[in-house]
Amino acid sequence: MATLNPASAGAALPLDGLSRWEQIKVFVPFCRETVRQRELAGLFPKRQQLTKRCAVWQNREIHRWLADPLNYRAEGT
Repeated sequence: MATLNPASAGAALPLDGLSRWEQIKVFVPFCRETVRQRELAGLFPKRQQLTKRCAVWQNREIHRWLADPLNYRAEGT
């Protein structure tokens, strides 16, 4: 089974804007539940609920996390 590598897939996350899980999951080495747990602990950017069924993350915060995932702390925590 081949893994999806964002670089080989030609994927790029825009610097600004909002992205849903389907757009960021190729850059994040965790499942959704691990991301949720890390959000609660302040170790991953917090999602924003646009509607009851639509959650998004700020691309700029995802880029901050990608630059230093071990030392990332969400603002306000």
